[in-house]
Amino acid sequence: MIIIETERLILRAFRESDLADFYEYASAEGVGEMAGWSRHKTVEESRSVLQRFIAGNEVFAIALKSTGKVIGSIGIHDRTRYAWFSGGEYASLNTKEIGYALSKDYWGQGIMTEACRAVIGYAFGGLGLDALFIAHFVENARSQRVIEKCGFNYIRNADFFAEQLQKTFNERIYILYKR
Repeated sequence: MIIIETERLILRAFRESDLADFYEYASAEGVGEMAGWSRHKTVEESRSVLQRFIAGNEVFAIALKSTGKVIGSIGIHDRTRYAWFSGGEYASLNTKEIGYALSKDYWGQGIMTEACRAVIGYAFGGLGLDALFIAHFVENARSQRVIEKCGFNYIRNADFFAEQLQKTFNERIYILYKR
């Protein structure tokens, strides 16, 4: 069980006891929609997703060190959802993709940048990855700032169909190579 500590945060595996905190931010309008998923309408919906997080072992809870409250999530995912990826210049690299969500109450405080930098260190040091991908919807300027502060380099734009939202988004895709 991996635990990553930063100045203000503890990144750790989700627990069943995180359900109330998880539902609080996942049910807020605008949080999930920025990541391509519908906000949670019931606690049971959050419980189902939380159980997948626990079983999948690829998503960290973002908890405040000061209180232990879970305020977001950040995952390191095995994804090759881009058609251009499988046969291109990136095919020989050991890569994963970072994805995240954060409670609206904590936007604009540098928390996601802090969490993302910690996960980058773990991905390159602990997992031995060659590179990380990350993406944001074009209209999500907050995520763009996090991505740029963390040193990712823009590759290209692509369309992403968010099945839960039944909507296609134009997204910007970035890469960060292990130094």
